[in-house]
Amino acid sequence: MNSLEFYFDYRSPYSYLAFTQFANLNANLIMVPFDILDVMKRVENVPTSVICGAKNRYVQKDLKRWAELYGVQLNRHPKANEIDARRLLRATLAAGQLGDMTSAAAAIFHARWRDHAPLETSEQIAALLGQAGFDKAALESMIDDAALDKALDELSAAAAARGVFGAPTFFVGEDMYFGNDRLDFVRNRLEVQQ
Repeated sequence: MNSLEFYFDYRSPYSYLAFTQFANLNANLIMVPFDILDVMKRVENVPTSVICGAKNRYVQKDLKRWAELYGVQLNRHPKANEIDARRLLRATLAAGQLGDMTSAAAAIFHARWRDHAPLETSEQIAALLGQAGFDKAALESMIDDAALDKALDELSAAAAARGVFGAPTFFVGEDMYFGNDRLDFVRNRLEVQQ
């Protein structure tokens, strides 16, 4: 089975949308969390849908279209501004050290973009992942560890060095694809590589 590297940040609704489609891909998924704002700064990119009102209005409609096409719920978390995105990413790295990063990402993506579960504190994130089968106490002690923060910085630097400029980004071998709307190209590339 071919490998698909998935570079993501939970702040990206398009990362969530792409993640909901991975069950339909015949690939070994390699999760690569990174800090999108750090990468954008490193590569001199800007979040245009945040600074351009017209693009933001378009993106809101576009997200609804994709959610309808995929048959998934997608709603902005009511406490999105209170959620520390780096803490979610560190929790994912911690979960990866304890077992299965993909299961942790699924729980966090759904909590962030579908279920609106509490995600503002380390305790809440650990409780969520505890419900997903992880050791809650171990996770809670790890989430805010400076070593994980450093690891996240290193992943972000490596992502930028590889050419990543936003999320979601996918790699099949050395071929890079950016955006949820490139999944058909990803699927075709995976089939060619088999």
